[in-house]
This record gives sequence, C-alpha cells and structure tokens, in this order.
Amino acid sequence: MKKMWIWCLLAAVSVVSVASLHAKPADDTAKAVEALEMQWLKGQKTDNPDLIAPLLADKIVVTDGDGKVTDKAETIAWYKKVHFDAAEYSDLKVAVYGDAAVATGGFKGKGTDAMGKPFDDNDRWTDTWVKMPSGKWQCVASQVSRVKM
Repeated sequence: MKKMWIWCLLAAVSVVSVASLHAKPADDTAKAVEALEMQWLKGQKTDNPDLIAPLLADKIVVTDGDGKVTDKAETIAWYKKVHFDAAEYSDLKVAVYGDAAVATGGFKGKGTDAMGKPFDDNDRWTDTWVKMPSGKWQCVASQVSRVKM
C-alpha cells in the first residue's frame, strides 16, 4: 500500500512538472506577441510606419473596418498617409497555439485619414501571428471591425 502511494505521488509530481514546462513557453510567446502589438501601437502613435513594417509578413492580408482588403505594401502606404493624434489599445489578449498566436483587442484612435479628413474610431481587432522559419514572429492576417456606439 505504501509503495502505491509513493507511485501516485511521483506520478502527480511528474504531471505538475510537465504541465509547468508546457505553460512557460506559451506565456513567453504571449508576452512576446503582446510586445509586438505594443510596437505596432507605438508606430501608430508616432506616425512611424517603419516600426510597423517589420511586424507584417510579406503575404499579410489586412481587412479594414470598411471591408477593404490590402497587402503589406498597401498597408504601409496607408500608414504613411495617416496621422494619429491619439491611439490606445484596450483589452489586449493573446492566445497561443504552438507556432501561431491570435491577438485581440480594442482600439480607439483620433487623427486625420489619408484624404486629410478627421476620424475618431472605436474598433475591435484580431491579428494572427505566426512564428516564421527564421524564428521571428510576424502578423499574417489583421482584421478590424468598427464598434457602433
């Protein structure tokens, strides 16, 4: 009976150890993707598309709040024409799935659009990140939905 309890205790310790090993990389990945999202926000706040460009995969698909789909070149060109007076994230969450992660959050931004027209946006967004063969994380898909007030 005593041997059985020892084996049960060893099995339980092993399960807890394995679970904690698996949780740490996911937590580290979530923090890394969160930092990349914050770099993206900084690029918006400082009107600096050079901070955003390396975050985007060459074949990224971006769907804006009006349903327009753009690629990386079009997205960076758009950021070069837009001016943000304010940009903030809320409710940033990252779910990790091995070498992929999905980040979601809220966005509030004010500024001037590519046509020089003022905007005051309240959005929800979803970004899909993939760990590339180089080991670098890049966004492969981004989608924005306007929040109706």
